[in-house]
Amino acid sequence: MLFKLKRPAAAKLDFIIAGVQKAGTTALSDLLGIHPKIKMPHQDELHRTVQPARHFFDDEERFAQGEIDYTPLHRGCVRKRDSILIGSCTPIYIYWRPAIERIWNYNNKVKLLILLRNPADRAFSHWNMQRDRGLENLDFLAAVQEEKNRAREALPFQLRKFSYVDRGFYAEQIERVLRYFPREQVHVIKFEDFRRDVRQTLDAVCNFLGLESLENLNSFETGSTPYARKMTDRERKHLVDLYRRDIERLEKLLGWDCSDWKMV
Repeated sequence: MLFKLKRPAAAKLDFIIAGVQKAGTTALSDLLGIHPKIKMPHQDELHRTVQPARHFFDDEERFAQGEIDYTPLHRGCVRKRDSILIGSCTPIYIYWRPAIERIWNYNNKVKLLILLRNPADRAFSHWNMQRDRGLENLDFLAAVQEEKNRAREALPFQLRKFSYVDRGFYAEQIERVLRYFPREQVHVIKFEDFRRDVRQTLDAVCNFLGLESLENLNSFETGSTPYARKMTDRERKHLVDLYRRDIERLEKLLGWDCSDWKMV
């Protein structure tokens, strides 16, 4: 008699790197992906046009259909041993307003990893990325000033590609996360600390996930794309003035010192 081998059932995600864009999320995902007790099944979608798993919770068309089919999200999420954690990375999630509630409805025990970067530097990096992709023709300050008009055109949804400034107002995003998830399920990382000390940052992440530290990091770099020019003092001052009150709100919320983010 022939017996059919039962295929292991797909497992829910144990953790998600949920934000923010241009703050080292890909580097952190790559690092965690080499941990022997972590599986990151969606990493192969990083450079695809269609990303059914990585952009699952910010897919408005999917969630407009009513009952949610999680099959695309669980593709490759097979846990061979109970000790293996399954993770994913989509840095728009804390910015995209409905996403956090959707994640909570999917698995209210999931852990969230969030990286935050100096919002002025993040905005400039985002603009450079879009310019390098041939999607942005405006100079930086002109694009910043045009953002409100572009946001109106995107209604009733948020602006995705050109949300240089809006994505940097972190306090509201963190408050939204903490409305749904208890603080012990949320680990927030300062990008500048990550770049300065990869080992210490990764050790803290592994401890948060309940895993032993990754032994061999070699000389892993968080990576950065060279820009055609630096941000000018005028551009930085404009952004720091925009963000100052939100940064102070974030400092109180997280108990952080972000004085470096307020320097011109």
